[in-house]
Amino acid sequence: MDLMPIARILAVFALVLLVVAGLLFLAAKFNISLGKLPGDFVFKRGNFTFAVPLASSLLISIVITVLLNILLALFKK
Repeated sequence: MDLMPIARILAVFALVLLVVAGLLFLAAKFNISLGKLPGDFVFKRGNFTFAVPLASSLLISIVITVLLNILLALFKK
């Protein structure tokens, strides 16, 4: 059984987690709070709260897409 493909997949996941952790540290350092961006909606009524983080979800999706495309381009060579 060839373990090289599994090792590459694990390495990619580790790199992605490392980059995400770095971005979270930077967001904390520059006081960027996800979930409170313009476009994130919070509805409160009594003791019920409903949050719809549209802008935060879009931002996270774009960042992850760009990072994965970069990583896949690097590993494709």
